[in-house]
Amino acid sequence: MQCGKKHEIVVLSGKGGTGKTSLAASLAFLAQDIAVVADCDVEAANMHLLLQPDCQEAHDFFSGHHAAVEQEACTLCGTCEQICSFDAIAIRENTCMVNTVSCEGCGYCARICPANAIQMKPAHSGQLFISHNRLNTPMVHATLNIGAGNSGKLVAQVKNEAKSLAKQQKKEFIIVDGPPGIGCPVISSLSGADLVILVAEPAAAGNHDLKRLVEVIKKFRINMMCIVNKHDINQEKTAELKSFLQQQGITHLVDIPFDDVFTRAMIAGKTLVEMHSPINDTIRSTWLKIMNELDDGSLKFEV
Repeated sequence: MQCGKKHEIVVLSGKGGTGKTSLAASLAFLAQDIAVVADCDVEAANMHLLLQPDCQEAHDFFSGHHAAVEQEACTLCGTCEQICSFDAIAIRENTCMVNTVSCEGCGYCARICPANAIQMKPAHSGQLFISHNRLNTPMVHATLNIGAGNSGKLVAQVKNEAKSLAKQQKKEFIIVDGPPGIGCPVISSLSGADLVILVAEPAAAGNHDLKRLVEVIKKFRINMMCIVNKHDINQEKTAELKSFLQQQGITHLVDIPFDDVFTRAMIAGKTLVEMHSPINDTIRSTWLKIMNELDDGSLKFEV
């Protein structure tokens, strides 16, 4: 079944390790040629392990600034080293050196340098990739450099590229593997979304973090549906989780039992629906339910 208009589905979890990426990749596999895939977990991207993208374009991502010293102009007075609050500047072996990982780009050193030997330059913070994956569908993904900031801005660029591709190629879905937690990357991944698929696991930390995530999503007035993974590992917490979903008016899509197929699929570089497992049919029926409810317009946010 195909929907009549474009829909952006973001798959999120309150914490890592819930099976979010495995399920997002499985939905992408089932959608195949009617979808664009976007991996917005830029700080720990791993969807490429399952979908094996073949990079078509790579673009450098610049965000913020860092200090750069013009060595010929530098008098080695040491003023910058003394005032840097981040210990990012040091004079060693008659050279003024900047640790770009520690540099926060505040620009104070450039302002007070008596020789005007310091300039603030754009910081290279990562890369964005436009690819075709092994499903022969478009995929946009990115990596943030170690210690780099502004991950939310990079997520926004990933989503904008995915939307552009969906429009150009007339795709009906954008399936987004979002980052875990509730930070800036999550907030950025929610912008413009039509539906959030929550992936939760029944545990004290899992339930707590899911509740925090739901409070964030409610601010955006986006409808939510939830997959409860590993539902059989803690019946008490599962009951607590389902009660919370009911109280919040969040559609409980399906329960998935604990199964080592998640690990086996990751090792094999495959999605869950490519593996021989009862979970295969469960995920396929869940995808049909998502499409049906999107198509008939029954998903509406309620305050």
